[in-house]
Amino acid sequence: MDSPRDIRILNFGICHLSIVPLRQEQSHQSELVSQLLYGELFKIIETRKKWVKIRSALDRYEGWIAVGQFQNIDQEKYKSLQTVPPRYNTNFIGYVSDAQDILFPLPLGANLAMAEFLEHREVDPAPASNEAKGIVSTAFMYLNSPYLWGGKTPFGIDCSGFTQMVYRMNHIDIPRDAYQQAEKGTTLSFIEEAQPGDLAFFDNAEGKIVHVGILLENNHIIHAFGQIRIDRIDQTGIFNQSLMQHTHRLRFLKSYV
Repeated sequence: MDSPRDIRILNFGICHLSIVPLRQEQSHQSELVSQLLYGELFKIIETRKKWVKIRSALDRYEGWIAVGQFQNIDQEKYKSLQTVPPRYNTNFIGYVSDAQDILFPLPLGANLAMAEFLEHREVDPAPASNEAKGIVSTAFMYLNSPYLWGGKTPFGIDCSGFTQMVYRMNHIDIPRDAYQQAEKGTTLSFIEEAQPGDLAFFDNAEGKIVHVGILLENNHIIHAFGQIRIDRIDQTGIFNQSLMQHTHRLRFLKSYV
């Protein structure tokens, strides 16, 4: 067990691996609350023998990551790297290699702009572009990805991780969790006012926001329910054709563009 006398320090880091789990507590058995993807920067806010508690530079989300799954950087480099325009991997799988030509697989949405700093080179790189691909077309790239609580990649993703990553790849930063995303943007009164790419939020019996999805044309929505899937939406909520019932109760709609 880690010593309670371990001191708190302030430091900084960058994710140099493809995907790193961000956990609720300092244990590999603890709940997965989110993930860091290649190139993400963070501030270290607490250290223990085998774990560090971090705050993401992108969305200020906090959690614990294991020592050995990140690269330390100083504050000057941290601030400098924050000014580098992001360039996201737009392939389902991308690759970089190190000086020994060892490959690192990277998921959709990894920040390739950090490869040079990490002394990696791109292998069959995706086109270098900061142009938005469009929220809807980006969302379709995640179609059929399995649901994973805390996930942020096509290999496992949750509802708010899906909306955050799709928006991020289109250069719109929104918070990590659905209830946080619901606090941003402009509220719309009716589905008829919404445009493809707007977000729909859903609540539970207690009125808590528990789900979010991306609106499509013709009263459809793409969202994470077992997998990233497309269902119909009406003023009541999401209607699942396979189950022949509404699975999520609509609370409100938001526009961020």
